[in-house]
Amino acid sequence: MKKLKTAVSMLLLSLSLTFMQAMPVLAVTEDEVAANGKEETAGSIFIWFLCAIAFLKVSQKIDSFMSSLGINVGHTGGSMVGELMVAAKGLTTAKNISTGGSFRGCSVRGGSTMNHASVLSGGLAGAVGRQFSQSAINTVTGQSSNPISRRAFETSVKKGGEFANSVTGAVAQGNISYTGSMTGPQAAQALTSYMGQTGIPDAPDYSGVEIGGGRIMGMETGIEHPNGSSFAMYHTDQYMAPEGSYDTVTTADNATWYRQYATDTVERTPYMTEKGQIAYHESIVQKLPNMPKRKDRV
Repeated sequence: MKKLKTAVSMLLLSLSLTFMQAMPVLAVTEDEVAANGKEETAGSIFIWFLCAIAFLKVSQKIDSFMSSLGINVGHTGGSMVGELMVAAKGLTTAKNISTGGSFRGCSVRGGSTMNHASVLSGGLAGAVGRQFSQSAINTVTGQSSNPISRRAFETSVKKGGEFANSVTGAVAQGNISYTGSMTGPQAAQALTSYMGQTGIPDAPDYSGVEIGGGRIMGMETGIEHPNGSSFAMYHTDQYMAPEGSYDTVTTADNATWYRQYATDTVERTPYMTEKGQIAYHESIVQKLPNMPKRKDRV
């Protein structure tokens, strides 16, 4: 009975420590980090994960003691490898907040964004950080659904944050067959951030945006294009320079893109006259120039 009381006391103490640290660990938005301080927030997260591991170990001890008394209990916790992964994730989160570090774009193949040279860079903590970034990429492209990754991306994109721009850049420059693409209102908001236009009063509005495969396409409405104009952007490392008029823009991740807008084009539609002859209806429409060639296919 004395051992049981001791175990229960340890469990209550761990629970108390865990709940005491539960609120600080939620302060992961940029405003809250700025208010609490990077070091304080990172320390709270690290302590919270240590408390979580302590609670797990105490629960395992109680389970073992109850089992010795002949009482069936559920198994809590897992292997040491699993617990080390929990600790590593806590360390990664604390490190990212305290240093302002974030994911940077990289090549994507299959379900992983890491190549063989970088998979172990940064150690276990770096691998966990890259896994979280990959989770965000899969979430915004609809390949999976992770509410934590989505929340982190949405919070960052509203502020034009580096994390959101890095994820957007990885999708934009990735192989669309493996990475997928970003579409819809989320893609339009991400493009505003990626173009460095968040918070700018006269920034254009984007709609019908699709990001992926080295291309960014959509409709832009603003001061220069009050009636809206289709546009296309091509990553300079992946595409040849397009034909016709274009400009080169630099995005928030320092990537360069060729940008073209739709131009007036005469469109001819054939029809049959009363005399059985073929004639054409002509109209002027806004149309994008032909897509340039990819460098890897030249």
